[in-house]
Amino acid sequence: MRKNLFSLSILLLLAVGLAGQSFAAITADEAARLGKDLTPLGGEKAGNAAGTIPAWDGGITTPPAGYKVGMHHIDPYAADKISVTITADNMDKYAEQLTAGQKAMLKTYPTYKMNVYPTHRSFSAPQYIYDATKNAAIKAELAPGGNGVTGVASGTPFPTPKTGVEAIWNHILRWRGNTFERDFGVAPLTSGGDYTMVEFKETGDFHYNRKDITEAELENVIATFRQEIFAPARVAGRILLVHETLDQNKENRRAWLYNPGQRRVRRAPNVAFDNPKEGGDGLTTSDTVDMYNGSPERYDWKLVGKQEMYVPYNSYLLNSDKLKYKDILTPRHLNPDYLRYELHRVWVVDATLKEGMRHIYKRRTFYIDEDSWQILAMDQYDSRDQLWRVSEGHCINYYEVPTFWSTVETHYDLQSGRYIAINLNNEHPMYNFGAKLDSNIYTPAALRRSGKR
Repeated sequence: MRKNLFSLSILLLLAVGLAGQSFAAITADEAARLGKDLTPLGGEKAGNAAGTIPAWDGGITTPPAGYKVGMHHIDPYAADKISVTITADNMDKYAEQLTAGQKAMLKTYPTYKMNVYPTHRSFSAPQYIYDATKNAAIKAELAPGGNGVTGVASGTPFPTPKTGVEAIWNHILRWRGNTFERDFGVAPLTSGGDYTMVEFKETGDFHYNRKDITEAELENVIATFRQEIFAPARVAGRILLVHETLDQNKENRRAWLYNPGQRRVRRAPNVAFDNPKEGGDGLTTSDTVDMYNGSPERYDWKLVGKQEMYVPYNSYLLNSDKLKYKDILTPRHLNPDYLRYELHRVWVVDATLKEGMRHIYKRRTFYIDEDSWQILAMDQYDSRDQLWRVSEGHCINYYEVPTFWSTVETHYDLQSGRYIAINLNNEHPMYNFGAKLDSNIYTPAALRRSGKR
């Protein structure tokens, strides 16, 4: 009996040890496939059998003729014609390639449609990101519990993911340039289409993915962001400062808020998870900014697999400065005449709320681009397992960098008939990805000095 108890104790200790242990993502042989039959970041290089998804040939490597840095981006695919328009009447024909959210949008709103165009795999990144990924692939490990990544400081850590949480970390750590400075609008619309634009000024400095940076030099910080509201007057002057961390077991995200009414800087630990987004009128959560951000600790993540889906892609028309916000922002949903969908392979990841954890979304499904690791679409379910909100990231290749990132994010609330559009920039100057930023501005002391009533 004692011998059996001893053996059981040893097994339990081993199980506990293994549960907390981290493992490298792939072997050196698997990593050698990157840049060969796989793209440098792990996508399938070949097209599909039907010929409706082409092979990846490096993406956009040079800007179109006539483009100058600072312009809104010239559409390299402007000559494309619509291949098919999906509506509620014909959606059953395309059901296997539609997300649950897209089906719900088509059924709920008679004015909603999806214009599908030829597929272009436009993603590209600097060569050093490709090289860093091959190095990261054999060194990256998940921190215990999947709540961080260790062993790397640049590159896609898990280019051939084995688990859902690895895929979501690929999104969080994807290449988005080194620095940026941008002004943009956020429009929370009523069901009738009315809104008051909330105007933001934001800068960001991505520490992860800097060339030749080491894990020690990161000091566990992925990026620093600073965001100020400058309109409308009732909320103008509010400033958010965030230091995003890599291994959140060591330290959670650091965040501070400056409130001009109080003229005080306060720590803001609630700027995370399902806390309402600043300026979002309760229509979206802090962790849906950039489609998903922050700690994955509240969910169990399941890698469903890879599927061919119609997703927003190459949304250069939506990015155009020839459009006014009144053209884009229509009741219930964005004007579908300016939206572009393409057939792409995406990783599908299901996130289910852990027992004992709290979040307004009980379950979420993510659709992640195989080439860029950008989340392109997301379905979010309430506590009754009813589809509640549907999100889309309309992306382009910012080819002057180059990086593939959203130009507009939308979050549709099916229960209220409202939605919010984030990062609107048609009537704002184009993003500056070459911003020379002083690292000293990302401190609470700088927040106090710059704060004004």
